[in-house]
Amino acid sequence: MSALLLGLVFAAALGDWVAVARGWKRVERILKPATLALLFAWLLVTTGLRGSLLWFGIGALCSLAGDTFLLFSERWFVAGLAAFLLAHVAYIVGFNQPLPDVSLLWSLGLAIVLGLSAARLLRRIVDGLVAKNQRQLVRPVVLYGTVLTLMLLSALLTSLRTDWQATPALLVSAGAILFFGSDMLLAWDRFVTPVKNGRVLNMIAYHLGQIALIAGAALQFKK
Repeated sequence: MSALLLGLVFAAALGDWVAVARGWKRVERILKPATLALLFAWLLVTTGLRGSLLWFGIGALCSLAGDTFLLFSERWFVAGLAAFLLAHVAYIVGFNQPLPDVSLLWSLGLAIVLGLSAARLLRRIVDGLVAKNQRQLVRPVVLYGTVLTLMLLSALLTSLRTDWQATPALLVSAGAILFFGSDMLLAWDRFVTPVKNGRVLNMIAYHLGQIALIAGAALQFKK
């Protein structure tokens, strides 16, 4: 059952990428949320959402809500952003159960590098929002970008933790990088300047990021 569900996750994701590339809106409206729904089902069946995995299940469900909001209307953009913000908060809590025992120097150094990099990207995105007369989105986007960066930091710090195994740490780190990249690509394409094949690349990075992140957490916390 677990293997079948995981196969369906990849099949739905692949189908969604094709639908986005071909402009098949009706198919996309089915397969995009189906991918996260199947990923949540796989996590539930595989792990029972025990312990810290409950937070990753909540994150997947919030992501499913965000996917649904963003699919149907521009009016739901802020609601979708809020749903994904809650997903990242859930992932942050999951990554920090228990609180990490890592070098303060390494943690601070990594936080500074990520913070400065994210700030540069967000500055360009904010400039794009102002240029497009969408100032009302500046605060929500900056808040979201900040929480997204904290999620990435939490995931990357697992590679420095003795309580995390190497393979799960690598998976969640790669997943968080892809998730961060997909959101920045989406914002850049939407608010700064169009990116060739931007929507397809965004969805590929997003789905692979979610799958790697959830799979890594399952490997780490599954009893």
